[in-house]
Amino acid sequence: MNHDSYSDAAIRSILKRVRRIAMVGASENPAKPSFLVFKYLVERGYDVIPVNPGRVGTEMLGRPFLPNLAAIEGPVDMVDIFRNSEAALPIVKEALALEPKPQVIWMQLTVRNDEAAALAEAAGIEVIMNRCPKIEFGRLSGEISWQGVNSRILSAKRPALSTKGFQKLTLDRKT
Repeated sequence: MNHDSYSDAAIRSILKRVRRIAMVGASENPAKPSFLVFKYLVERGYDVIPVNPGRVGTEMLGRPFLPNLAAIEGPVDMVDIFRNSEAALPIVKEALALEPKPQVIWMQLTVRNDEAAALAEAAGIEVIMNRCPKIEFGRLSGEISWQGVNSRILSAKRPALSTKGFQKLTLDRKT
């Protein structure tokens, strides 16, 4: 797979399909990007599980930190890696040991590990690298334009508002 470019359809499909996300490297520090992504995804209806062995015994937005992926009860749809590129391979190996295996391995902005991606893809897992699910959700739903950012999507159709909550758009935007 070409990991330098992903189609909007592929990203949208992943974000619509996954519901339970393990965020490895999550931080409860509100100044850290992982906190902002965690909060955003929770507000969009995802079940996000914070994984950080250094934070066990504390909580993030009312959710307890877990030490590793193996400590998660039940299946996980996506593993979101908020660590450096070198840490991605051991995390992917840990994800491959889960039963059932996650559908998606998502490596955050600046995180790219081709060896880890090849290993995951050989096991039938989709891989996204060097992208942020918060940014992609915002871009594909149209929310990102609220901050004046070009979403790279041209459409005369208004994006659909979420049926719950306030001022949230959905991924059901038809271009």
